[in-house]
Parts: sequence; C-alpha cells; structure tokens
Amino acid sequence: MPTSQSNQPRRTLLLTGASRGIGHATVKRFSAAGWRVITCSRHPFPENCPWDAGPEDHIQVDLADEQNTFEAIEEIKRRLEGHELHALVNNAAISPKADGGKRLGSIDTTMDVWKQVFNVNFFAPIMLARGLVDELKAAKGSVVNVTSIAGSRVHPFAGAAYATSKAALASLTREMASDFGRLGIRVNAIAPGEIDTAILSPGTEKIVEQIPMQRLGTPDEVAKIIYVLCTETSSYVNGAEIHINGGQHV
Repeated sequence: MPTSQSNQPRRTLLLTGASRGIGHATVKRFSAAGWRVITCSRHPFPENCPWDAGPEDHIQVDLADEQNTFEAIEEIKRRLEGHELHALVNNAAISPKADGGKRLGSIDTTMDVWKQVFNVNFFAPIMLARGLVDELKAAKGSVVNVTSIAGSRVHPFAGAAYATSKAALASLTREMASDFGRLGIRVNAIAPGEIDTAILSPGTEKIVEQIPMQRLGTPDEVAKIIYVLCTETSSYVNGAEIHINGGQHV
C-alpha cells in the first residue's frame, strides 16, 4: 500500500456528500495531506473533477434508500480490500424546500419528506459507522458528523425536517462517542453556521449583519476543523460538537 512521507501507511477517508461546498473543500484538504479519499454522493464521478482520484474512489449512492446504502457499504468494504478506514465524515444532507424555495415548516412537511430527510441526514451516518466499525476499529479511527446551526434553534431558511434531523444527529454523536469510544473510535460533530456555498438562501446577507465577524464562513474553514478532528491533534476529543459560526450565537 502507498506510504506517506512519514513512512506510515497511507490513511483513508470515506466522505459522503462530496460533490460540492464543504464536501469539496474536505476532499481537497485531505488529499493535500496525502490521504486516499473515497467519496460518496448521489451524483456520478464528474469528468471535470478537481482532485486526482479517479472514479475508482467514488461510489454513487442514494442514501435516502436503505437498501442502496447497505449495498454501498459492501462496495466500500470491497474497495478497502481489507485495509483500515481512518476516518468517516458524514457530510451528506438534504434540505427540501417548498415552492419558490420557501421554508418547509413542521405543519406543511409531508411524511414522505420527513422520512427522506431523516434517512439521509440521520440514519445513513449510523448505518455507515456500524457497517464499517471493524475497519474503523482497526485504525482507531475517527467519525465526524456534520450537524448544523439549525439543529439548536429555529433557522429562517432551514426546514423543520432538516433542523430536527440535525438535532437528532447531534444527540446521536454523543451516543456514538460513548459506544464507539470504547472501541478506540472517536466520534465528534461540527455544526457549521452560514457558510459561503452554492446553497445559500436569498436573505442571508441579513443574517451576516448579526454575526460578530461580519462575514460568511468559507468551506475550507470548515474542512480545516474536520481535518483536525480526524488527526492526532484531537486525540482526546470525543463526543464534542464544534460550532463554526463566527460567533453567531454568542
């Protein structure tokens, strides 16, 4: 197996939701540090992909589909070829909108939408972590769940299903930290605030006025914290949720 400059076995990251925004920045951050990055997303591998890895390190999966998720786990195991998994970053998430891009509240969100959102945002992370627990345990690896500022208080744009799924994921992170921690696997969460990505809603500029730092965060600022949580720098951090929001809630 390829080795890094330190003569250690090359480390491997599995990242969901890799096709844009925070996911894209995370791929670049880890790749620059010499990691192998296996990506998962609903989309096929893009021909104009900005990183070196080819389609052999990309898995197309619909995390809203339980059976497809189980199939993806088996495919990931096959591609790992018995090697360790050093980090799992559960970044994939969906946040459906009403007509005209309006926020879906708790009254007008259909049950089908509730289930779809929770399958992707909540159930997929625990399915992946449980399915790959042996590979993570072998590496004394790290799991990072991407929650959200919307998980702790009502957000003007994020829908009710998205917000509650992220709150549930924050709680799940604590449960996983307790259970997986005994296996030598650390589990933490990051809760991004207003990050400058393609999915920002109109009106975000009004929120920026209330942020002490007076600006949006960048995807790379989030990716840097994800990287820290997957490396030795954070070797005794377990069960934490790190808020990356420029002080929005102080």
